[in-house]
Amino acid sequence: MSVVRPFRGLRPSRDFAEKIASPPYDVLDSREARDLVKDNPLSFLRVVKPEVDLSPEVDLYSEEVYVQGARNLRRLMENGLMVQDSKPSFYFYRQIMNGHSQTGLVASVSAEDYDNDIIKKHEFTRKEKEEDRIRHIETQNAQCGPVFLTYPDLADLDSIQTSVCAGEPEYDFTADDGIRHTFWVVSELDTSSKISELFTSRVPHLYVADGHHRSASGAIIAKRRKDLNSSHTGSEEYNYFLAVIFPKSQMMILPYNRAVQDLKGRTTEQLITEVAKKFSVEKTGLKDPSNNQEFSMYTAGDWYTIKPLSGTFPDSDPVKSLDASILQENLLNPILGVDNPRTASHIKFVGGIRGTAELEKLVNSGEFTVAFSMFPTSVDQLIAVADSGNVMPPKSTWFEPKLRSGLVVHVL
Repeated sequence: MSVVRPFRGLRPSRDFAEKIASPPYDVLDSREARDLVKDNPLSFLRVVKPEVDLSPEVDLYSEEVYVQGARNLRRLMENGLMVQDSKPSFYFYRQIMNGHSQTGLVASVSAEDYDNDIIKKHEFTRKEKEEDRIRHIETQNAQCGPVFLTYPDLADLDSIQTSVCAGEPEYDFTADDGIRHTFWVVSELDTSSKISELFTSRVPHLYVADGHHRSASGAIIAKRRKDLNSSHTGSEEYNYFLAVIFPKSQMMILPYNRAVQDLKGRTTEQLITEVAKKFSVEKTGLKDPSNNQEFSMYTAGDWYTIKPLSGTFPDSDPVKSLDASILQENLLNPILGVDNPRTASHIKFVGGIRGTAELEKLVNSGEFTVAFSMFPTSVDQLIAVADSGNVMPPKSTWFEPKLRSGLVVHVL
């Protein structure tokens, strides 16, 4: 069962929460981050992307970058802009985007649960990205970016959340991108105990939705510090990492679309002929597929609906029956030469938040020749893959809205 516990969050004082809270580090490049912080000295991007305060020529993985992030976090604390709660608390965090509302529990979760697959994963991680997160956390002695987890809905926990969120929030603001963020503190011992007990008795597994490198780095740090601590008890803060945990019914996954630069010497007509060997192909003008195992393809100014033919994939396999797998194995690889989507240079992955207009823009510019609009992966599919012990194909899910960084920090 899942170990979920309250912690003494380091948080912005109420008057500064909106100024401090920032997008997560991994949705912006350095140039975009510099533009965002230039008129906001308090932005938490200065902590999670501290290169914004250094020369553009600086190596992003130099010691100077990590030290600058720790310095910026310490400055927020020393100036009283962020203060650590006096007692362990849970927090509820609600986001509203385009009418969609989702409310998650902010908690610290067990690194041991991660190692023992109580917290299940669906992606591979890369060592260099793990080490980058580890260096940030170790230098700051804090976890500043939460992991996005999900679990099957639990009515008793929903009732607690409804009761807490009926009260006055600690923060409530709408960011520049139009997303509303509301945050409640749960410091009452009885309520906190009930929440912890519900997870340890009723939730056998948590699932990483987004933040595989953050969760992996949290687990690695726990092991390293345990090995160095001769007085280790298991209750130290380093044994836990920061997470926001959402019931699966509230999750919103957007499609992760694809665009490919060239047709490998084919004309558009030859491409259609090749695709038709494995898919039904119809020029429909529809930009968005209406079901899974269906794709919208844009090339030479036209939208086609393509559907895989019977027998072209194993329908009972939780990984190979995913849309990303079907398209990769039957079209992207054999026809367009995308043999490894992790490393191929002629494919671009486009988050669904940008919409199909971005796909049309890429193809119409001439830089790309064909694009594919995908149907979103479901949370149930994600869970099925994780339960099977497998991983999903690269770029299978795009979660929105993104969790703000800086609303609460887990100090180790």
